[in-house]
Amino acid sequence: MATAIRVSDNLVNKAKIHSKLEHRSITGQIEHWAKIGNCAEENPDLTYSLIRDILLGLEELEQGEFSEYEFD
Repeated sequence: MATAIRVSDNLVNKAKIHSKLEHRSITGQIEHWAKIGNCAEENPDLTYSLIRDILLGLEELEQGEFSEYEFD
């Protein structure tokens, strides 16, 4: 369910810049930041790069891109 919210012009302007670099919509960029921020608040001991890698791994799983790990 989509809900309209008000955000500052400053946040929208930053999202415009980053969204072009990441090939996301402005809304998608803000949602991305919110997801990372939520994860960071729930896991304050994790670094940004680790959070990003975890979220990337979860998205790959959702897309069916995974392989079983085999021990040598």
